[in-house]
Amino acid sequence: MKHLISKILKMINPFKASCVNQIEYTADEVKYIDQYLSQFERNTNFYVDIGASDPRLGSMTYFLFKKGYSGLAVDCDMEKYANIEKIYQSYPLVTPVFKKVTPDNIQALFHDKGVPIEFDFLNIDIDGYDYFVLNKILTSYRPMLICAEINEKIPPPILFTVLYQPDYQWNVDHFYGQSISQLYLLCKKYEYDLVKLYYNNAFLIPRELNKFKALTPEEAYDEGYRNQPDRREKFPWNSDMDPLLSLSPKEGIIFIRSKFSRYERKYHCSV
Repeated sequence: MKHLISKILKMINPFKASCVNQIEYTADEVKYIDQYLSQFERNTNFYVDIGASDPRLGSMTYFLFKKGYSGLAVDCDMEKYANIEKIYQSYPLVTPVFKKVTPDNIQALFHDKGVPIEFDFLNIDIDGYDYFVLNKILTSYRPMLICAEINEKIPPPILFTVLYQPDYQWNVDHFYGQSISQLYLLCKKYEYDLVKLYYNNAFLIPRELNKFKALTPEEAYDEGYRNQPDRREKFPWNSDMDPLLSLSPKEGIIFIRSKFSRYERKYHCSV
């Protein structure tokens, strides 16, 4: 049934189908999260999930709540939030938060909800100006593990990010988020190691805690997306962006500017 639903969604809107496909590989991401968290000698058993979505559809944090973690499940989609509230009624340590997170309100949200300075895990997936929200978080907080969504279509060394605008909404197309090289700027700025990319999710660990191999954006991208044997099967809607993978950086920027011509002045793109 899941595959039938996925096929129907792809015919209607291939991007919406991604939530169905995500179920297929979230188990691997959960495995990595559990593996990384088990390496830390101290923990707070607290995490924050920004863009928590429906826990039944590929959540990377639901398993932590079931293990007794406390934390925040934040989302601004009314339908998804209704499911979050309903499902987490049985888990009193979970605080559902209905809020559109921005760089302007994220610090206040963390403060008001009592988020520890060094908490265990941050998941951020808001399909937009993720870079600016994460940058704001890291000015005051140091999560021990971060899973940050990237725009997997845009290879290194291209620096790409959607700019923050209060009225931004994802149009369910290729225009969202940050490239892995853009995210890596925050790694350098706040001394985090990039330890893995799994398709469109990058895992970061503070340098002083990391026991794994630190990767360059190029290494992570090649291993985690470009050379994945089932990449085209899992992300068939990216086929019109695949030319980027063989273009030079300068040619890639020209390609991106053409693709995103309707979004002029709403993003940053450079090398």
